[in-house]
Amino acid sequence: MPSELPAKAEVVIVGGGVIGVSCAFHLAAAGVEGVVLVEQATLGSGSTAKAAGGIRASFSTPCNIEMGLHGLTAYAAFSERFDHDIDFRRDGYLYLLSEECDLAPFEAAVSLQRGYDVSVDLIGPAEAQRRAPLIVTEGLVGAVWSPDDARATPDSVVQGYAGAARRLGAVLRSGVRVTAIDTEAGEIVAVRTDTGTVRTNTVVCTAGAWSAAVGEMVGVHLPVVPVRRQVLFARPTTVPANLPSITAELPSTFYFHPEGPGLAIGFSDRSETAGFKDDYEPDSFLPALFALAARRTPALLDAAVAGGWSGHYEVTPDDHQLIGEADAPSRFLYATGFSGHGFMMAPATGEIIRDLYLGRPPPIDIIACDLRRFDNAGRRDEQVII
Repeated sequence: MPSELPAKAEVVIVGGGVIGVSCAFHLAAAGVEGVVLVEQATLGSGSTAKAAGGIRASFSTPCNIEMGLHGLTAYAAFSERFDHDIDFRRDGYLYLLSEECDLAPFEAAVSLQRGYDVSVDLIGPAEAQRRAPLIVTEGLVGAVWSPDDARATPDSVVQGYAGAARRLGAVLRSGVRVTAIDTEAGEIVAVRTDTGTVRTNTVVCTAGAWSAAVGEMVGVHLPVVPVRRQVLFARPTTVPANLPSITAELPSTFYFHPEGPGLAIGFSDRSETAGFKDDYEPDSFLPALFALAARRTPALLDAAVAGGWSGHYEVTPDDHQLIGEADAPSRFLYATGFSGHGFMMAPATGEIIRDLYLGRPPPIDIIACDLRRFDNAGRRDEQVII
């Protein structure tokens, strides 16, 4: 059962995934007293629990590149800073390109990334196969190799941030569901939950796939919807050493990465519709997955199936995260809709929310993340979506 909530807080964070606990830590580390985080289930049990743990700067927009670089730097130093191991590994990202029309956009993205000192190379199919021996090169027109991209363990990061936030005085409560947010004269005055009410003037929405409901409580439309992702776990007879953190083919979005003694394999199923679908349905998922594997990694068809799961992506109309502060009510901040990139962007997001709360410029220009971009029917900037 959750412990009693404080009667008053300087800021209440709604949602205890990796984004929420990062915000709690960074606010508390900045000296903000009275930081309270509430999570309806357990910390890190939503999208974070099913995250692949990838961390990359290989994006096609300045904001995402900067947030990815920030994440790589922060996670590389995480274990030492927090005295908490997160199994950080720089094994690189490998993108396989199977259509000529994708070459020019990726060449432009590589040029942009190099402007931020990202280590990245356009390579040929033979070099791609050397990096990922499980693939066949038939039909590939090129590849992109980002050797500094990495992986870490999301649950360990959540526990590291949460422990540090608590040591700094933040109160983190799980098993607490927010039922309403009270406002008066355009200001937030309280957060009501199923275990009590907390008086506060500031709310940070980090509720992931549940963010739209939180926004509705204060009249803010957060266009975030849950979309199911399914993943297969396989155990090939042998797994090549030093496989990339993630190998992904575009435009099919077929991908695989090391997971325990085997591999996790999946793709972005564009037939999925928005909604909280929790069931793992191999009968509908596996035929399409096996068809992709047969073309690109046929050796995996003989691998033993070790299970699978389904989880939620928290998706926005342009696959670009929402970070900012609403016009009204005052002091309603949001960090949500990361469209599969929340784990890698959590360190930067915690610092951004900290600075927005404190009224100072954040370390990264987040104009592209502001909710108001949808006033003009939205846009889709990011091309490197997996």
